[in-house]
Amino acid sequence: MKPDWLLIRLILVQVFIHACMTGMRMAAPLLALRQGHSAAAVGVLMSLFALTLVFLSLPAGRFADRNTLRRPVGIAILCAASGTSLAVIWPVFPVLCVSALLAGGSAGSALIALQRHVGRMATNQTERRQVFSWLAIGPSISNFIGPFAAGIVIDTAGFRAAFALMAAFPLISWWLVRGAPEQAQPEQPDDDGQRRSWDLLAEPKLRRLLLINWILASCWDVHTFVVPLIGHERGLSASVIGLILGAFAVAATAIRGVLPLVAERVEEWAVIFGAMLVTATLLFVYPTLLSALTMGTCSVLLGFSLGVVQPMVMSTLHQITPEHRHGEALGLRMMSINASSVLMPLLFGSAGAVVGVKAVFWAVGSTVGMGARLAWGMRPRVLPK
Repeated sequence: MKPDWLLIRLILVQVFIHACMTGMRMAAPLLALRQGHSAAAVGVLMSLFALTLVFLSLPAGRFADRNTLRRPVGIAILCAASGTSLAVIWPVFPVLCVSALLAGGSAGSALIALQRHVGRMATNQTERRQVFSWLAIGPSISNFIGPFAAGIVIDTAGFRAAFALMAAFPLISWWLVRGAPEQAQPEQPDDDGQRRSWDLLAEPKLRRLLLINWILASCWDVHTFVVPLIGHERGLSASVIGLILGAFAVAATAIRGVLPLVAERVEEWAVIFGAMLVTATLLFVYPTLLSALTMGTCSVLLGFSLGVVQPMVMSTLHQITPEHRHGEALGLRMMSINASSVLMPLLFGSAGAVVGVKAVFWAVGSTVGMGARLAWGMRPRVLPK
């Protein structure tokens, strides 16, 4: 299945609203560091980008199940543009915290609605792998555009200008989504009002999948959080730090661009298992690298290994949950990884101050390596004859 114009538009919607968040996530902590705030304070700020979604993901998922695409995405775009504009007006630490809450919550809520919509566009398992691989290119592109654009503007025009650019990105998303065709809603069962989202966890495969997703999400968190700290300590400019983070995003984009071409020949569990082993190895190597070039190279390899995971997770999730509850399942996934993103920067900041960033990388790498057993357990069981 090749991406048609509608799918391309939806990918671009995701790119620009997510780039608003990723650019803010790079620029706001860097401004806080330059204002003299500690690594622990920066950890608090970073965690706020995920805090809203800890409480909002499940309601956002159910809201997406009950509504068509434009309404939930439109609300998210309004909140993202408004929240980021606050940092333009008054770029101080408390306001940066509010902007982080709004930007992070908006990007995640829009993503849930888009993932649900795109998942229902597929007609079979192969197409589902393909559409999620195409859609997963969006965050990879925005993970490059956001930090790199913010870094360039910071170095040339200052932080206020960078925040203004981030506030403009969601407006492009609205221009793209406002004319997108809607889908017919699936029939809701009679007990829809009585069910609980936590009932989905009765499915053992979903519990295993969410745990795998959480472990791998912590790898993105440690990379996003620690690279600016390392770069600041080593005197790297904002542009170079943004470029290192951007190299990770470019690699994830490139590998996701390959996945649709091999969707018929890959098994989700095998891809996830291999990615976890490679990721664990790279996390052990990364903190020993000293130059921007070697850090950038390792970021590229890490982007390759982590970039293949999300499409496989999303494809599996849509296979094991009912159609009328896809939004809830997506919200549950989003809540779990964002709960991690709230806690992990706090943990990384505190642990990094006590034992150093090397130990943080190695601890996460060990967790990923041990967690590879979960992916191995997702393989299809062959019954004896």
